[in-house]
Amino acid sequence: MSLEPGPGEVIGRIRAMATDITVRAVGGADDMAARLGPTLAVFSEVEASCTRFVATSPLMRANATPNRWHRLPPLCFAAIVEADRAYQRTSGRFDPRVLVDLLRLGYDRSLPFARGTLALAGPRPQRRRRLSPWRPRFRGSSREVLLGGHPVDLGGVGKGLAVRWASLTLRRLTPDHLIEAGGDCYCSGRAPDGGPWKVAVEDPTGGSTPVAVLSLTDRACTTSSLRLRRWRVGGEPVHHLVDPRTGSPGGAGLLAVTVVGADPAVAEVWSKAVFLAGARGAPGLAARKGLAALWVGTGGDLGISPTMRQYVQWQVKSA
Repeated sequence: MSLEPGPGEVIGRIRAMATDITVRAVGGADDMAARLGPTLAVFSEVEASCTRFVATSPLMRANATPNRWHRLPPLCFAAIVEADRAYQRTSGRFDPRVLVDLLRLGYDRSLPFARGTLALAGPRPQRRRRLSPWRPRFRGSSREVLLGGHPVDLGGVGKGLAVRWASLTLRRLTPDHLIEAGGDCYCSGRAPDGGPWKVAVEDPTGGSTPVAVLSLTDRACTTSSLRLRRWRVGGEPVHHLVDPRTGSPGGAGLLAVTVVGADPAVAEVWSKAVFLAGARGAPGLAARKGLAALWVGTGGDLGISPTMRQYVQWQVKSA
C-alpha cells in the first residue's frame, strides 16, 4: 500500500484482486492519509474471501462440494447473495456458474496476459449445453449457502462489491472521493477542482487516446473489455467473458462495454450482460433496460445509448 499527497487530495494505492486499486480522497484533514488504510483494506479482504485462485478460500471450499450447505464469512455470503440478485435481475444473462468453463479454457491461475499473445496447450474450445436455472439456497441467520450443483466465479461481482463497500467506508471520512479498480470505479461527490469527476474510457484496441470522457457525480462507471484478458487455446483466440448459455467466450463483434449507474456492483453486472449480447444485441438490451451504456465494436465503431449521452463530455469520432 502506498499513500501520497496531491493538490487538495490524498491518493492511496494498493494491488489486489489482480488489479491496481487507486483511491483519491478530497480534503485536507491532517490524518486523512492514515485513515485511508481501512478503505484500501476492503479489497484485500474481499479477495481473501472470494478468490477462486486459492483452494482454501471460503468460496473455493464451498465450490468443492456445491451440493452441500456451507457456512461462509460475511463478505463471501454477501457476494453470493448479490450474484443471485444479479442473475434474477438480468434474467440469467449474468450467471456466475462459468467457473468450470474458465478452467477448461486454461484460466486456472492469474495468467501473464499480454494482449492475446499468451498461448496455452489444450483442445479447441467447445460449446456445452445450456445450464438449468440457477436456484441457490440461503440461510441468512447462519450465513449458510447451498450453491446448487455448480461451482461459481465471483470475480466481477466481487470487484464491484469491493468498490461499493470501500466507498461506504470512505464516505465516513469525506463525501468527495473516487475509487478505481481496473475497469470499475465510483465517483462520489466532487473532484478536487470542485466539479464532476472526469473518467476516461480507454481504447480497447490499446491506443493511448480514450474513446470518450465522461463527467460523473455520485455515479459508478464499469467496463467489461477484451483489452487485457485474451489468450489462445488450441490455436483459437479466447477471452474471460464467458457466455453462460454456451460456456464459450461471447460478445461477438464487441471489444468493450461501459455502463454508468448508481451502484458499482449492479453496473458491473450490466456491463458484462450487455457485452455478452454482442454487437447486434447490445443496443436493444441497453434501450430496453434504460441503461447508460457505451460500446466499442471490433471495427472501432463507437455506440452510445440515449441514457449515456448526458454523461459524455467528449467522444472520439466513430469509424
